[in-house]
Parts: sequence; C-alpha cells; structure tokens
Amino acid sequence: MRPLLLHLDHFGSFRDPVTVDFSDTDYFALVGPTGAGKSTIIDAVCFALYGTVPRWGREGAVAHALAPSVAAGKVAMVFDSDGRRYGVVRAMVRDAKGAVRTKEARLDELDPAAPLEQAFEAVVKPLAEGEGVTPEAQRVTGLEYRFFTQCVVLPQGRFAEFLHAAPRERQDLLVQLLDADVYELIRQRAAREEDSARQEASFARDQLAKLSGASEEAERELAERMEALRRLSDAIGADLDLLRAREGDIRRAEQERAAVAERQAVLARLAMPEAVPTLASARRAAAEAVETLAREVATLEADEHEAFEALAALGDRGAPRAELAALDARERLAADAARTRAEAEAAVAGLAGLAAAAETAEQAAGAAEEGRERLRDAHAAAHLVHRLAVGEPCPVCHHPVAELPLHRSPADMRTADRALAQAREQAQRARAAHAKAETSASLLARQAEGLESQLAALPAPGDRAELEARLAEIAKADAVAGEARAAVRAARGRLQRARDHAGQVEHQTASAWQALESARDRLLVSGGRLDPVQEESSGDAPPPLVRDDLHRAWEELLAWRDRAAEAARAALAARERQLAEARDRLAADRRRLAERLAEHGVVPPRDASPDQLGAAVAGALARAESDLDRLREERRRAADLEQRVAMKEHEAKVAHELALRLRANAFERWLCAEALAVLVATASETLRELSDGQYELALADRTGDIEVIDHAEAGLRRSARTLSGGETFQAALALALALSGAVAKSLDSIFLDEGFGTLDPATLDTVATTLERLAAGQDRMIGLVTHVPALAERVPVRFEVSRDGKGSHVRKSGIAL
Repeated sequence: MRPLLLHLDHFGSFRDPVTVDFSDTDYFALVGPTGAGKSTIIDAVCFALYGTVPRWGREGAVAHALAPSVAAGKVAMVFDSDGRRYGVVRAMVRDAKGAVRTKEARLDELDPAAPLEQAFEAVVKPLAEGEGVTPEAQRVTGLEYRFFTQCVVLPQGRFAEFLHAAPRERQDLLVQLLDADVYELIRQRAAREEDSARQEASFARDQLAKLSGASEEAERELAERMEALRRLSDAIGADLDLLRAREGDIRRAEQERAAVAERQAVLARLAMPEAVPTLASARRAAAEAVETLAREVATLEADEHEAFEALAALGDRGAPRAELAALDARERLAADAARTRAEAEAAVAGLAGLAAAAETAEQAAGAAEEGRERLRDAHAAAHLVHRLAVGEPCPVCHHPVAELPLHRSPADMRTADRALAQAREQAQRARAAHAKAETSASLLARQAEGLESQLAALPAPGDRAELEARLAEIAKADAVAGEARAAVRAARGRLQRARDHAGQVEHQTASAWQALESARDRLLVSGGRLDPVQEESSGDAPPPLVRDDLHRAWEELLAWRDRAAEAARAALAARERQLAEARDRLAADRRRLAERLAEHGVVPPRDASPDQLGAAVAGALARAESDLDRLREERRRAADLEQRVAMKEHEAKVAHELALRLRANAFERWLCAEALAVLVATASETLRELSDGQYELALADRTGDIEVIDHAEAGLRRSARTLSGGETFQAALALALALSGAVAKSLDSIFLDEGFGTLDPATLDTVATTLERLAAGQDRMIGLVTHVPALAERVPVRFEVSRDGKGSHVRKSGIAL
C-alpha cells in the first residue's frame, strides 16, 4: 500500500480542508512543534483504510476524529496497491447527543491514467460501502489492521527494548508482536475438533449398531424370496382368469335374480287408486251442478241488465247535487251578510262613547300640563328668592325690592312630571282606541255591503225538498243495481268453482286411466323371463284394456297380477339357488389360491377380487425388491459408517496429540526460539547492508541473548548492549524490518515515529545515513516524524506542520523542491 494523495477536512486538529500530495515523494519527514498535528497525518492514513487509529486506545473508536466544536468532517485518500489504484472516503458527523458516527464510507477502484487531482471522479468500479469498506481494504492492501499498525506504522519505541531484553522478556514481546497467542487458539480449536470428532464417531457407531441386521445372509434370503415371488407372479395369471370367470357367472346370476325381483316388486306395487270405484258417479254429479249454475247465472244477468236500465232512466245525480250545493251556499252567504251588518251597526254605536272618553282624557292631560307649569314657576320663584336683596332691582319687574318675600317649599317636580306623562299616555290610548273603532266600523260596513251585493246577484233558489227526493230515488236504484251485480258475480264464482271441480274429476279420471296404462306398460317391460311352464300357466302379457269401463279394466289387471306374482315367486327361488351355487364355486377357487399365496407369505385382504389378489402379489414382489434394495443400501451405509468411525477416531487422535503438543510448557519457548532465529538471520542480512558489512547479529548458544558479530574486529562476538547509539539504532531497525517482513514481505511504505531527539550528533548522523541508504536501496516510501532539525534537513522532502487558533496547517518544502 503506497499513499498518493491524502485529503483532510475537519479531521482531528485540521479544522480547514488540506491536501497532502505524496505522489512524487519516496522519502519525507513530517516536522513541526510538539502538538502541531504531525502524527494526525499518519492517523488519517490509518483511519481512511480501517476506520480507527491505534492512538485512540480502542479498535473501532471514532470519537476523536472530530474536535469538540466540529459537527462534521471527512478523510479521503488515493493509494496504489499491487499495481492498481484505489480511492477511499470516510465522512463523520456529530449527532444531536454529541456522539460521533461514520455517516459515509466507500472504497472504489480508480483509473490510474486519470490526473491525480481528478482521481475520485475516474471510478472504474465501486468495491464496498459502509461496514464493508474495512474488510475490502484489508483484502486490497493484504494487511489486517493489527499487521498494518505493526508494519506500516512501526512500533519503534520498542526496537531497542527488543534488542536488549532478557530471553523471557523477549519471548513475551515476540508473543505480543507476532501474535503467538494464536497457537493457544489453535490448541483450543484442536480440543474442540477432538470433541467434535469423538462425538461424530460415537454417533456413527450408534448408527452402525442400528444396521446390525444388514448382513450377507439376510441379503441372500431376501433375494431368494424375491425370485420365488417373481415366479408366483408369472404363474398366477391362469388362476386369476378362472376367478374372473367365476365372478362373471355370479354377476349374470345376480342380474337375472334382480330382474325377477324387480318384476315381483312391480307386481307387488300395483294397486287400484281409491277414487276409481266412485269416479263415474262423481263425473255425472259435477256435470249436473255446472248445468244448474249456468242457468242461475243467466237469470241473474238478466236481472242485472234490467236494474241498470232503470238507473239510467233516472238520469245523472250531478245536477240535483249541484243545485243543493248552490242553495247551501246562498244560505251561508245570507247569514254572513246579516252577521256582518249587525257587527257594523254595533261598532258605529260605540264610537260616541270612545269619542267622549278621548275628549275627557285630552282635558285631563291639559290640566296636568298646566299644573306642572305652575309648579315649575313656583320652583323658579323659590330659587330666585335666594338671589334677591332689599333695595336691589327685581330681575322680573326691575323695581327695587322693598322686602324679601316668603315662599313655602313647592311640591316635588318629579311627581308632576309622572302625573303629566300618565295623563298624556291615557289620552294617547283613548285616541288610538277611537281611531281603531272608526276603522273597524268602516271595514265592517264595506264587508256587509259586499256580501249583500253578492246575495242580490245570485239566481232564485230551487225547492230543497224536491231536490232531496230526486237524489234519494237515484240512490235507491243504484243500490238495487249494485245488489244485482253482486249476485251475478257470486253466481259466476259458484259456476267457476263447479267447472273447476268438474275439471278435477275429469283430470282424476284421465290420471286413473294413465296410471292404469303406465302400470300395464311397466308390467310389459319388467325384467326377467319366467320358466316356459310358468309363462304358460300365468300368461306372460297382461290383458288388453277395455276403454269403456275404468273400474272393470282395473279389476281384470289386478286378477292377472295375482297369477303373475305367484309365477315370479317361483322363478326368484330358482335364481337364488343358481346364485348360491356360483358363489360356492368362487369361494372354493379363492380359498385354494389364498393357500398358495400364504405359502409365499402373501396375505391379501378378505374377499379380495382377482385384481386385488394380483396387486397383492405385485405389491409383495415390489416390497421384496424394495427391502432388498434397502438392505443393500444399508450394507453400503454400514461400510461407509465403519470407514467414518475409523476416520473420525483417527482425527480425534490427531487433534488430541496436537492439543497435547500445544499445551506443553516448552512449546512457547520452542516457537519463540525458532521465530527469533529466523528474525535474527533476516535482520543480520539487513544489518550487513546498513553497516557496510561490518556487523551481523547472532544468538548466544547458552544464554539466548542477541549478540553482535563485529567483522572489523575479526568476527568478535559481543553483547548488543555494547553498541553505540547509532549502531543500536541500525541493529534495532534491522530487527524491526525483519519483524515487518515476516508479516508483509511486499511492504510499499513505512512510517517511523521515533524519538530522534535523544541521539547525539554522531549517532544522529549515523541514523540519517542509515535512513538515506535504506531509502535509496529499497523500492518503498519512508516517512519520518521528527522534531530534530538536523535530521529533517537531510530528508529530501519535508511537510512542515504548524498549528494556530484556527487549527493545524501543512506546507510542503525541502531540497527536492
């Protein structure tokens, strides 16, 4: 994995959007003061790929991705891996509760030919979104998160610690750095596999025990039974045909017996209808009743015609009714006119009294008003007295006042006002009553004159007694005509009912003849021929019908019925004997065949038909074939189970041995010793290259300490603790590269976050030279995080990281620019 372009927007301490371009850089340094945000850039690389950062303390944590005052942020990175170009984006938001969560995550394959600044727009195909981004990033880079944090971001703070550690401490460190605890997981898995294999072997043995009957002898017996059943199936056809012939004889005998029984039942059901003996007299009585009622209807119809002619001669009753109505209206009008005239005269007579009352009320109102005016003057004078002075001119007469007058207190003015108001109200009511009476008298007079004019315009009235007598005569004639019509309708109803009854009698007679013919026809077609002697004695056909007398025809047919029923009973007994003999023959043949089948273990249903017997043999043969196939399958399954038991027992044994080996106390020491030997050999090759062939690393045979072979001192072996600072850094770096190479041998980039500030100038120069040689001799990107200017100045590309009140900022500089 080699980063090309890194974009940070509100990530960590970077509050403003910033883009870091690594595309033309192989060896660079991140420089700046402590807390400026140098490590945040490396954190952003890790976060873009895996969604978390080792420095945050817990895998999967994202709370530190945003500053407390920031609501949203984003990290995007373009990188190459295994010859392909990819783009990864992660966006974060802070929800209403203040928690930080990943809002968006996606990983796409990009077109490597597109310009780098437009790389995110040149998507070849999307690879993953959301939670699928981290697993896909592990697949693309070939590095799991834990290995990425050990190889790309090297744990260099522990390089020298690993080099100088005691064997036990080194073993613990190797277990941690190389994930040696995976072998404990392997041991646990082996124990589970042992239990699982033993359970499967036990289950297979249980299944094998259930197949104990699947032997070669059982297979041979089933094969012999199947062959015997096959021979029986081939030979049973003739016996089944004989049974079918016997059943055919029985069916024919049953049909003949059923035909004779049906003829006997038809004869037994033949009976004369109860009404046949009296139908002739009933027909005559019904005809006579119809004739009598017809004559009665004709007489009543003549009476009805005569009554309606008399009613028509009296004329219409509308004219006298209209004259009576006009007479009633004239009398009502005369009464209304007289009443209205009397009311008008009474109203005129009462006008004088109302006029006098109105005049009296007007006079009372004038007197009340005059008294009120006098009282008002008295009040004014009493009020003026208080303003007079002796010798001063009077405001009324303008003469000097000789002495002050003496006035009594006048009555209350409000009492006079109320008296005046009441008098005026009474006068108003009196005037209104007089005016209303005048209007009413005038109206009544006009109404009386109108009614009298209408009465004078009416024609002279007719005679009421004469008109009422004429109407009574017409009503009487109408009642007579109505009674005549009702009598005709009643007679017609009786005639219709008589005709209906006569029709019913005729229908009964026709039905009786039809029933007789039907019964004779059934006797003619009823099943079963009798024996020749019985046919001759009984007469095979019923007698012909005599159409002139229904009763005699029925009696002749019933007499023949009695003779035919006796012959049918004899024939039925003969058919019963024939059917019993046929059934006995069938039972004997079926019994002999059942005994043959029983010899072969075939038990058909009771009273089985030939087809059922053949099906029973075929079913037994099919079951034998199925049992044989099942037995052979069980034998094959038993063989497979025996093989599976052996295999699972072997797997359980192997897993048990593996668990025992991994549980041994010496395994971890042996594993770490082997891993340390490989790591020291690999680190020695790197150290020879870094030290121009001067140093190699080796393990002490007795103590297991890491020793240095100094070829400048004729191959002298000495403790690694005797190395100088720069030499120690070279040896520790060689070991670190060996550790990372054991995890990912095609590593494209390494970021070193080491405290170079503790090195002396000479050692720092050695370290710088070592890093320069490593950068020049390896096809990989190397990045440093350092606070040492002397080291940073020797790095060709520097990214200067600074921080102010607005957040962190980065600027690219260096000798390569």
